[in-house]
Amino acid sequence: MKPLLRAVLIVDALLLLAFGLLFLLTPWTSLYNALLLVQTQPALVGQAFGVALIGLAWLALHASIDGGLTSSVARVVGHVNWLTGVLMLVWLLGLHTPALTGFGQIVAVLTGVVLLVLGLGGVRLSGAVRRREKLLVAEATAAERAEKQAAKDAAKNAANRAANEAAGNTATSMDSRREPVVPATAGFPVYRAEPLVEPAMPAATAVPAAPATRPLGSASSAPLHPADEPGLSASERAARAEAAAARDEARNAAADAPNAPRPPFHG
Repeated sequence: MKPLLRAVLIVDALLLLAFGLLFLLTPWTSLYNALLLVQTQPALVGQAFGVALIGLAWLALHASIDGGLTSSVARVVGHVNWLTGVLMLVWLLGLHTPALTGFGQIVAVLTGVVLLVLGLGGVRLSGAVRRREKLLVAEATAAERAEKQAAKDAAKNAANRAANEAAGNTATSMDSRREPVVPATAGFPVYRAEPLVEPAMPAATAVPAAPATRPLGSASSAPLHPADEPGLSASERAARAEAAAARDEARNAAADAPNAPRPPFHG
């Protein structure tokens, strides 16, 4: 649709250029008489109007090349054309002014109709192109917003995933520190090592040992004074002597006890 609007702008530029040159040549009386046209009075007004039309023609041609100005300039040029056509039809058909010959009046009316149709068509096309451009801009903006939102959601999900992984790794490390991992074998139960508690044993009561009784007249195989054994040093002999004295004292104390067992009487 935009290429069609550019073609309309090129036609508008050619028409505006032609009318601008015609009004710029207002002082050329013979030309106006040959074309059966009414000369503009004063000539200065006609030439000023011609310069304005030539400038508008250049703007229309530039807008047909530059896509950013196409819809705006086509709308302005279209309004100028159809308003000019309406004015021409009102003055020529309604007021019959200026008084033209039959051929000149037909040419002027046809020119007014062409300007009216071309101007309204340009306005409609420019409106359609403008609405389409707005729709494309809205879609691009929505797509850009969607991309930004998707990027934000992806970053948020990545951050949450990283936080969950970090929390899981922390919990796993803490569990591994609390309890060692025992590898489980398929088909066999898993046994866990339990602390061994030793049963409490009652305190043993010390019972004094009763002296061994031996029958009278029996010979003892152990020496009476082990400290006199040959081959011992002086310190060893003194220690053995002290041990033997301590045993004798303990034996005598046990024998003097009232409940101590007595040796059998031999008659």
